[in-house]
Amino acid sequence: MSSIRSSLGWSADDSTGAAHRAAGASPVRLTWLFVTDKRLSPGDSAPDFTLPDADGNEVSLADYRGRKVIVYFYPAASTPGCTKEACDFRDTLAELDDAGIDVIGISPDKPAKLAKFRDAEGLTFPLLSDPDKTALTAWGAYGEKTMYGKKVQGVIRSTFLVDGDGTIEVAQYNVRATGHVAKLRRDLSV
Repeated sequence: MSSIRSSLGWSADDSTGAAHRAAGASPVRLTWLFVTDKRLSPGDSAPDFTLPDADGNEVSLADYRGRKVIVYFYPAASTPGCTKEACDFRDTLAELDDAGIDVIGISPDKPAKLAKFRDAEGLTFPLLSDPDKTALTAWGAYGEKTMYGKKVQGVIRSTFLVDGDGTIEVAQYNVRATGHVAKLRRDLSV
């Protein structure tokens, strides 16, 4: 089931628009964002994606066929919770690699911001840019959430383990940044 959200504005030919234009305002283009309410579950096929990394190189989930990969979605680079989560993944990469598991982080940030984040924190796994939220939406990691007691649309911090055939083994939504990676490692016996 999908829900539809739209931005507010006026059409170029309505009387309200004419009044606003006369006051010097510009018309606003109406845009539609389809937000899926569907969440993925273990056993589902992982939606493929091709997104630019921090250096602008395209990376696809299909590039990881034959290996397990953790795909995690986070709201914004260089923020306290997202930095904690990314550094926790960084600090456990050797153990994850020994278990045959790669890591990919995805946020709506532009590649340049991801490059600064990667360099500042010494991150060595791919950080992918999804500014139009295509992958976020396909994976159920974008939608309504509660932030500081208010309902807002945004990135839902989520983590998935995808097997070498592209099937989701683990799907976790609304995870906490602090302690999440350690719990995930325990759950995966890594």
